[in-house]
Amino acid sequence: MNWQEKFKRKDHLEFRVGDEIKIGVRIKEGDKERIQSFEGLVLSIRGEGLNKTFKVRKVTGGIGVERTFLFHSHAVATVKVLKSGRTRRAKLFYLRDKVGKGSRLKEDLTLMALPAEEPKAAAPVAAAPEAAVTADAPK
Repeated sequence: MNWQEKFKRKDHLEFRVGDEIKIGVRIKEGDKERIQSFEGLVLSIRGEGLNKTFKVRKVTGGIGVERTFLFHSHAVATVKVLKSGRTRRAKLFYLRDKVGKGSRLKEDLTLMALPAEEPKAAAPVAAAPEAAVTADAPK
């Protein structure tokens, strides 16, 4: 077994550049550990293996905040994709200069259109008897 395999995540993080994600970050304060959420837009993904990182940007109170996370870090507890953005770039650093509606991406609905879970079959409904159709019925 390769020494890097010990440090890799077993659960794969599934998101792309342009996605709006919510990350649960483990914060250790003294003896206690809590999970703090960080919600923002994925600007870039770079590197390979244990060095793979992703950069997330959010705007809070008119001030942009960017954080870089390691993919295989144990500090990243959860990652949830809130919206999938449609983009044609690998790095979205140009969004740093955009303000308001100009900083929004179009939503990629193709990923959201994946087939949902099959609904469970309900109890079979007895067929209603059909009304007798006669030739002398009034028209």
